[in-house]
Formats: sequence, structure tokens, C-alpha cells
Amino acid sequence: MPHVNGDSVDPKAQAQEAVLPADAEGNIIEVPSTRSAVSDVQMQSLSLNPSMKDRRASRNSFGTSLPIPRSSRPSRSRLSSVTTARDHVRDMLASGVQDKHEEMVKAVKNMAFCFDIDGVLAHGNIGLQEAKDTLRILNGDNELGIQFPYILLTNGGGKTEEARCAQLSEVLGHPISTNQFIQSHTPMQALSEYYENVLVCGGEGFNIRKVAESYGFKNVVHPKDILAWDPTISLCRNFTEEDKAQAQPRDFSNFKFDAILVLAESYDMSTDFQIILDLLLSANGKLMSWAKDPASKNAIARHIPIYFSQGDLLSPTEHKGAARLHLGAFRVALEAQYKALTGLDLDRLVYGKPERATYICADEVFKDWMEEIHGQRTLPENIYMIGDNPMSDIIGGNMYGWNTCLVRTGVFRGDGNDANNPANFGVFDHVLNAVKAAIRKELGDDFKFEWDPKNHHSHAAAVE
Repeated sequence: MPHVNGDSVDPKAQAQEAVLPADAEGNIIEVPSTRSAVSDVQMQSLSLNPSMKDRRASRNSFGTSLPIPRSSRPSRSRLSSVTTARDHVRDMLASGVQDKHEEMVKAVKNMAFCFDIDGVLAHGNIGLQEAKDTLRILNGDNELGIQFPYILLTNGGGKTEEARCAQLSEVLGHPISTNQFIQSHTPMQALSEYYENVLVCGGEGFNIRKVAESYGFKNVVHPKDILAWDPTISLCRNFTEEDKAQAQPRDFSNFKFDAILVLAESYDMSTDFQIILDLLLSANGKLMSWAKDPASKNAIARHIPIYFSQGDLLSPTEHKGAARLHLGAFRVALEAQYKALTGLDLDRLVYGKPERATYICADEVFKDWMEEIHGQRTLPENIYMIGDNPMSDIIGGNMYGWNTCLVRTGVFRGDGNDANNPANFGVFDHVLNAVKAAIRKELGDDFKFEWDPKNHHSHAAAVE
């Protein structure tokens, strides 16, 4: 199997090696795609025939690897370093308290939380009160006055990290930094090292173009650009005057696409389905061309690579009924269409939870965040994944060796634990209960979840 740098790689050795450096500078990590047939079933995959159980490949130069950044993207958004006089006093008080409780502080720095967002911290644009209380505690409103390490890991997407964090900061009432945040397509910025000409699909308006360009892709094409070039390409198109004004048409008749990136749920399914299928059935990624043998059993000869940022079939929203269909539903539908046309399963690669690459990316972000808030680039040993979806949050955390907590505020609403993918730390009514249980386990039952200046009066007098 060829490696990205041209060297030969033994498939058996590749399967045993969890991390494969891709470039001399070490900026990219290649993680073998490890999604099992079991987790594919849980994601409602149609690719279940025996030929697909051990093959999760796409036509690309690095076989079945999912590239991710070795470290988080360069710092683009920091929490404010400006403190008031009152904050300064509190910091001094907290420092004195922490000096007296070194073992407890050590335990705090050796644990961390990884939160899903939708169904755990918020329902759409409505932040849950328990989530706000949780972040208050973790941000320092506790007896030590210390920040607990935590990151947000979501299968959502469709906006730049800056835009999403600004939105979350408002929704949750606490500042969320891009340096502690991973959405489904964040790790996919590494793909810009391999592909130049990409079709990007999903999300509202043209936001997804901004996302791909921020990741370093050189030639980003939106489906609306193709519609502006040839409106007849989609029979049931949704193409407004505003779309026409923002589209970037060009002559695509000889334009060669290197890959297809489905980064978020579709807002124009008919057009997205049609253009994606046109490229999958094309000769070498050129529109208006047809592969000589689109039903070839040789995957490399069959179609250009297609990546999905995640595979969740359902996602909780503001809707008061059952969870709503998500990006996984789009993938399932596309797979069914491709199979109906070719008789074969679609070769695709899926990022997001529960894929191992996403959790390795989370390790990198944890280390960077630890360095930012505590000055030491270490990975906490006791990580707690708190999620609402057994089929992504819990199965992924379990497979990666994390402590997993299942909450009942989102997709999961059962009385007991999930039968197929049980959370190994327990099931909780909401995120606040889960976090308190984890902290008590690591720090003791007497740990207080509030900062009480009265308990530190002597330190206050010394400061004054």
C-alpha cells in the first residue's frame, strides 16, 4: 500500500501502528480508519455485505488513513486575559488555597471532561441551565478556585470554529475558546495537504466555503457555483437570486475535482445528490464525463474520494419531539442511490465520533488546552466523555478507553443504561449530575462546588 510520501507500507504493520506520521515536519498524523462493522451498524450504514466489513477505504494515496492535524490549529481566539481588580484578588486567594491543597490540585489537573454539545449542553440555540451551572464550576467557581480542563467535541458543523464558538459563548453564557473546541470537520483541515480542488457540500448559504478556505484548501467549489455555471445540472434545484449573487461560476467542463467533502447537513439535497453522483460516476472527477466502468469492482478505478465529516443519523434540536434526521441520513440516502445505480457499495471515509481519529485529535487539543490554562502540555489520565448519543458519544469513548457518561437530555431517554452501548461510568439525568459524580470520584465526596470567600478570609486580609 503506498504511503503519502511515496514509501511502501506493509498493510499488517499499518494496521498495528496507531499513528502514521505523514510529512517530514510532523504536522500531520495519519490514523488508520478503525470503524468496526458493529459501529457502522449503529450508524445505520447500508454497507453491511461481507465484502465491506473489513474495508473502509476510499480512493486516495494513503489507503484507509484519516489524516488529522498533529496539534490544534494556530491560536486564533483566546479567552480574554483582561482581569478586573476583583478577579486579581480572587486569583491571589485561589493561589493560596491551591498551595495548601497540592494533592487535590494535582488530581484536578489529571482529570478532564469532553462534552458533546447538542443534547448535553444545549438544544439548538437554547443553553441548558444545568450546562451553565456546570461550566461555572469548571471555570473556577469551586472550593479551589481552579479551572478544570474541558473541551467540547461535537459532530455538528457547518460554520467556522470562530463563528461557532462565538455563538456557543452567547448560548451558554461562558466564553468558549476555539482552542478547546472540535467540531466534526475540524480534523479534516489536514486533508488540505493532499487535495487542492474540492467540492464542499452542506450547511446554510456559503458558510461551508469559508470553512474549507480557512482550512487551507486552494480551490473550493460550492454546488451553487456549478448551478450558476449550468442550472440544468439539477432538476429540482433551489437557486435564489441571493445564491446567484454569491456564487463563483467558472467553466467546469475541464475542471478536475480531487475529492468530495460533505461537511454538514444539506440545505439543497436534490442538487447536492445530483452533483455528487455526477462526480462519483465521472471519469477522473470531471463533470460531464462518464467512467468507462462505473460498476468496476476496483475501487481505485471506480470513483474519486468522498469524505463525510460525521455519521450521526439523529440529532437533538429545539424540537420537542423525537431527535431530527442529521448528516448520517444524507449519507445513507446517497449510499442507497449509488448502489441502485452501480450495484456496489459506496467507498467512503467518515470522520467524527465514534471514529478513532477524532479522539486522537481530541488528545492533541487537550494537551494544547492544558498548556494554555495550566502551563503544562500534558494529557490528563482520567478523561470523562459526557454525551447523549450511545451510537457515537458512548461507543467512541468506550473504544478509546475513556470514562463515559450518558445523559437523558438528548437522543437517549431510557430508564436504565443503553443495552447495546452502555456508558461505563453511568447514566445521569443531566450534565451537572454527571460532572459532580466524576469530580467526587476523583477528589472526594466533600469537594465543594462553589467558591466561598468567607472560607478564605485570612487570605483576603493578607491581600488587602
